[in-house]
Amino acid sequence: MSPILDRWFHISARGSTISREVIAGLTVFGAMAYIVAVNPMILASTGLDRHDMVMTTIAGAMAGTLLMALWARLPIALAPAMSSNVLFAQIIVHQAHVSPSTAFTVVLMSGLCFTALSVSRVRQRIIQGFPPSIVLGIQIALGAFIARIGLTTGGIAATGPEGLSFGSLADPSVLLCLFGVLLCAICTVLRVPAGLLIGIVVLTILGLFVHDQHGAITHLPAHMLDWPHYPTHLFLAFDFHDFWNKIGLLLPITLYFLISDFFDATATLMSVAQRAGLTGPNSENSLDHRAFASDGAASIIGASLGTCTVSAYVESLAGVEAGGRTGLSALVVAILFGIASFFWPIITSIPAIATAPVLILVGLSMLGALNQLSNTASESIPPITMLLIAAITGNFMLSLTCGLLLYTGIAVAQRAFSRLTPIVLGLDAAFVFYMVLQSHIGG
Repeated sequence: MSPILDRWFHISARGSTISREVIAGLTVFGAMAYIVAVNPMILASTGLDRHDMVMTTIAGAMAGTLLMALWARLPIALAPAMSSNVLFAQIIVHQAHVSPSTAFTVVLMSGLCFTALSVSRVRQRIIQGFPPSIVLGIQIALGAFIARIGLTTGGIAATGPEGLSFGSLADPSVLLCLFGVLLCAICTVLRVPAGLLIGIVVLTILGLFVHDQHGAITHLPAHMLDWPHYPTHLFLAFDFHDFWNKIGLLLPITLYFLISDFFDATATLMSVAQRAGLTGPNSENSLDHRAFASDGAASIIGASLGTCTVSAYVESLAGVEAGGRTGLSALVVAILFGIASFFWPIITSIPAIATAPVLILVGLSMLGALNQLSNTASESIPPITMLLIAAITGNFMLSLTCGLLLYTGIAVAQRAFSRLTPIVLGLDAAFVFYMVLQSHIGG
């Protein structure tokens, strides 16, 4: 093992190896490579050039992940957030009728507040103020959330007017995804090195030969290589004049961005660090101000480079399950995003079905924390409610909001006022405000 890498990333101290970190990085990238195709498609609906958006997506992911890898040294990858890009395109540009430059300014202002909360260590105090039952609820709700993503993108769960139903077994893509779940489960149980990564590769190859109603599941691009070029006209493409002229309209949207991104990213950081064993009384507690500041700075980087908010990705949990424990795995992800700037056509050919089984297995592993549930109803009801809401609605923020408000309501009913700390009451107020904003903005 390289002594320089070992000292910088604390590889041995965290019980890992270079090869394990590399495999974890490959697994994370395989699970989140879809963002190179999906984010540009969403942002291009605002009139921005799709190829330009591919380059800014990659640039934002590289910059944010490098910051987390080299400074915070955590196995957490960052990229333009899926929730943020939809808000950017649908709410700010289409519904508020402002230009992309003004929308980038909204993202910047939200990011500046985000970073201020992170650098001032307010974010760390908020995390420490979460009640233990809510912390457990975050982990199992995120597990249900990420498993739901895998089930729906793989076609195993089909959405309809009456909610979720089991996918059609007459659909070859559903059968392929079910085979992928079995393959990844076997690899996990047998502790096959790079088992989850093997699952992604095998299903991508099989997708070339398995057809659904649209043709082959894995579509090879017309060309494998595309010379990268960064669209310099999108660097610092802000319109402060228009932002301040429309501040009455854009301020609620900016606050909505801030609250949703702040708590989404915070929950992801908490869950990844906990799953990797990097928090708690018997660990080094690596989830410190560097992690929060890196995540906050990435939100500013995204807007400055010409994309939406860059934030921590829940798919990082796939790397933790593959053995990643240090920033080296995140560094591998950043390098792979750099390579993707040349080979993005072939990388985006990885079908969603190939990564869906990985997300399902990662979600199931996180649900293993259910054995930590308290036997006391007052402590168990909030996290179970969070789990059910996240699994059924696919809305993690709503599950967190309902869980915390339920926790507060039970404490008031029991007159357990000592549990209602200033942090808990402050979080209640923030989430009530978030729900009011969502009713007016997010629909």
